[in-house]
Amino acid sequence: MKPFLPAADLKTTYDIFGHFYTVALASQETASCRSVLEIIDKSCTPSDVDKISDRQPDAVFIMMNPGSSQPLVAVNNHIAADQISELSISLVPTKPDTTQYQVMRVMRYCDWRHVRVLNLSDLRSPKSPEFIKKFTRLEAEANYDAHSIFSPARTKERIKKLPRSRQTPLVYAWGLSEKLSPLIERCLRTIPSKQSFTGLLAEGTADKYRHPLPTLQKDKLIWLDNMVRQCEA
Repeated sequence: MKPFLPAADLKTTYDIFGHFYTVALASQETASCRSVLEIIDKSCTPSDVDKISDRQPDAVFIMMNPGSSQPLVAVNNHIAADQISELSISLVPTKPDTTQYQVMRVMRYCDWRHVRVLNLSDLRSPKSPEFIKKFTRLEAEANYDAHSIFSPARTKERIKKLPRSRQTPLVYAWGLSEKLSPLIERCLRTIPSKQSFTGLLAEGTADKYRHPLPTLQKDKLIWLDNMVRQCEA
């Protein structure tokens, strides 16, 4: 079993940057979002952090939604829903959450210097049931599916953020909820058929991959150990 590296140790190794924005819907409602997270070894961080978006990462994780991750500086980045295809990226230092520390542990053991994190949805919500209710309502009532980078409206952005090389692995880690199925199906339809991918597929499912942060500590250790074994295979 791999040692569970402490967060304090990981903080000294990696920089974390995210792109946060607020989208204004036609209904006058606004939604707080994060479109991407970049976790990069401090030795590789460029002086112009926006250039990180141009780098090709060692792996791209795809998870459920941004959770409780927050910017460490003030962000005033607003866009109208009908302009979402023109969304530009400006990265800011970001406070990681406990899920991202799990990603950093995989990075350390797999000797990855740069991992990009995308999500099935950009909607920021730390509680999964609330997130599921929100994306379901926005799609049904506001006819807004571009909260997901895997929607047709965001094709150009998605192409830039997914790996250029089919050998760069996608790591599926969005969890087991059946209520995510519409978002998972939308995501998988956009992935090139020969793209390399990995993840811990739950038994008895075709597309439900275990999340990095299960409730019990022993299960966190098991996820980490199994994930590293797969990445090293």
